[in-house]
Amino acid sequence: MRHSAGEHSLDPGGYDAELQRHDRLLRRACGVRPHDHVLDIGCGIGQTTRAAARTARAGGALGIDISASAVARAREIARTEGLGNVTFENADAQVHRFPQERFDLAISRFGTMFFDDPVAAFANIGRTLRPAGRLVMMVWQHRERNEWNVAIRRSLAGPEGPAAAASAGPDPFSLADPPAVKQILGAAGFADIAFTDVHEPVYYGPDVAAALDWVHGFTCTSEALKRLDPAAAARVVGRLREMLSAHLSDDGVWFDSRAWLITARRP
Repeated sequence: MRHSAGEHSLDPGGYDAELQRHDRLLRRACGVRPHDHVLDIGCGIGQTTRAAARTARAGGALGIDISASAVARAREIARTEGLGNVTFENADAQVHRFPQERFDLAISRFGTMFFDDPVAAFANIGRTLRPAGRLVMMVWQHRERNEWNVAIRRSLAGPEGPAAAASAGPDPFSLADPPAVKQILGAAGFADIAFTDVHEPVYYGPDVAAALDWVHGFTCTSEALKRLDPAAAARVVGRLREMLSAHLSDDGVWFDSRAWLITARRP
């Protein structure tokens, strides 16, 4: 359904702006301390990594992402801001060879839903945490609970049928079910697994044109439009524009969303 935090978000105003309400809650839950060493999984262009590094003044932060272009942009921004205790790597957290027991805290802002083997991935992350090290991450709740998902899928389907809205690529809702996630994290070696309901809106831009450009970058949108002839594609774009207009307020285009803030600990 969605793009990842990488390729479609090289503009700092994009993905970071969309999740501005979630970001504040995640930072509070992370509770980064001055001497912490922090691992940021699926860091995109590194906003959450840089924020962690600023707080961990006597420690540091490593951000990893599978998007090489996002990592390059993250490095560029960190250099511009003069942050000396933050690094970025183009890597897959599921298989990357992290140093053993290196980090006090692993964080992720919607970057952990796309693993091929989540148990293996979280076990790998767990091994790089020190004893009693913490995992703090945000993931989407079920697709039906996210207004942005429902509205976009309806606009993509329309008279052209559900094939136009067929999902493509990894599932951003793969960690939506708490019992399943508890089983995954437990099998990966984590304890004290807890879920907090996060009910905050997402921001798609200051106007309909900006929001439409943002939605165009979603995997589901681009793939659906590719499958349609030009006339049908134009009708879909028209429906998307109309739907986005209905969500326009004085301060931009907003959609309701539901997420889980998940915390766990390495024993």
